[in-house]
Amino acid sequence: MSTGSAAVSTTTYLELSQEDGAAHKFYEVSVADLVVTVRYGRIGVEGQTQTTTFATVEKARAAAAKKVGEKVRKGYAPAVQGARAPRSVTRRQVASAPSTARSAAPVLWRFRTGSAAFGIHVDDDRCWVGNQAGDVYTLDHEGGVLARFSLPDGVKCLVADDFWIYAGCDDGKVYDLSSKLPFVAYDIAADVDIFWLDIHEGVLDVSDRDGRLTVIDHEDEHQWARRSQGEQAWMVRADERAVYHGHTRGVTAYAPDGGRELWHSPTRGAVLFGWQEGDVVYAGTAHKAVQRLSKATGAIEVTYACDSAVYSCATSPGGRFVFAGDASSSVYCFDQDGTRLWKLGTGGGSALSMQYRDERLYLVTTDGSLVCVDASEAAVTAAQQGSVPVARDIKLAAAMPAWAPATTVSAVATVTQAPTGAIVVECVREAGRVRVHVVSDGYDQSLNVQFPRAIREPGARYVVDSLHTAAGGFYRVRGDIRRLL
Repeated sequence: MSTGSAAVSTTTYLELSQEDGAAHKFYEVSVADLVVTVRYGRIGVEGQTQTTTFATVEKARAAAAKKVGEKVRKGYAPAVQGARAPRSVTRRQVASAPSTARSAAPVLWRFRTGSAAFGIHVDDDRCWVGNQAGDVYTLDHEGGVLARFSLPDGVKCLVADDFWIYAGCDDGKVYDLSSKLPFVAYDIAADVDIFWLDIHEGVLDVSDRDGRLTVIDHEDEHQWARRSQGEQAWMVRADERAVYHGHTRGVTAYAPDGGRELWHSPTRGAVLFGWQEGDVVYAGTAHKAVQRLSKATGAIEVTYACDSAVYSCATSPGGRFVFAGDASSSVYCFDQDGTRLWKLGTGGGSALSMQYRDERLYLVTTDGSLVCVDASEAAVTAAQQGSVPVARDIKLAAAMPAWAPATTVSAVATVTQAPTGAIVVECVREAGRVRVHVVSDGYDQSLNVQFPRAIREPGARYVVDSLHTAAGGFYRVRGDIRRLL
């Protein structure tokens, strides 16, 4: 729909909302003299804005017409803004009471993100935290802030799949954060009210409000969906044997191809969080417990009793220690047999997600903080005796840049020749879709490359740092992506 004077300004508003829910987004192009403004995103939100100034009015109008034409060819159509309902989004409503623990946890440092945070991941080099404002920060293990990403909508969770880090957001998109610029790796159907995500070998598993499990492959194509016995599915974990789905009625395991249910086990209350180790999965429940289930049979092997509803859980490697965070701002540690070793107050709200690494327990809490707790035996013993360190309050540098997603070809850095050791890939049209294949020698050129859709353009070539072969028979990109001119 176009409005305004053609001589001064025009605005074209388009929407793409498919019946199967595969897309639910808008695209708006405005021209005001020399300036072209593009606004886009999920229907019902403000979205992102890009502004470009041209040398003449004619060039500005031509650029705007080209952008509109490209979207119309992709299925977008003129629409009335506000007439179509926005995507359904459920944000977790949690209550956090003061801790009943007698002692406080030995917190080493605390980083306040400024908004409620659910996403956490800790690896050898970095700590990642994502919040409901769409901010994702990376810090070193001592609390130094390394980078900041600015995503268009609230972060549901952060998940790792080998080298790759992903952020699942309220806009229905899953962003690959493995390079400097975030890219959209998956776009989840609009009728899926996302609760939690997991990714294994490039296959995305999505659990939602209705107790449904949706599986999407590395090419962002729907594979299968199953509805479990319960609703409010806050747990999904996956490995090569099964997908483990936790909801209000317990935990259900499905074969990786979705062909059958392997087992179902009722739990002590609704499942609010999930964790996995080699042969077992852990379910944190509303009825004050973490329960360990066998991946092979679904049998409940151990119950770890807490004093309030469990919002999060994690383990040390191999499940030697089991940790839990409850609704009363307390954190627990158990031996693997279920013996409670300690309970301490977080000092900053309830832990909504957690991860253990190298005798440290990292928490994201209801006040939006990433908290690093010294979980060594000596530090915990001292804390129980009333001696805790003074927690360092980490500040964000005012000048730190925020990296936004690359949504167009022009947003990607360019090179005129491939650097030594780099790999060249090419976008090609196959059966009505644009696929990506390797051009460089030494690779199977028949295999597809998992590659951001937003920058696929037939004939375009890109340089990538490295490729890794996934079990599903495709290549995955690691490192920065640059356009080869």
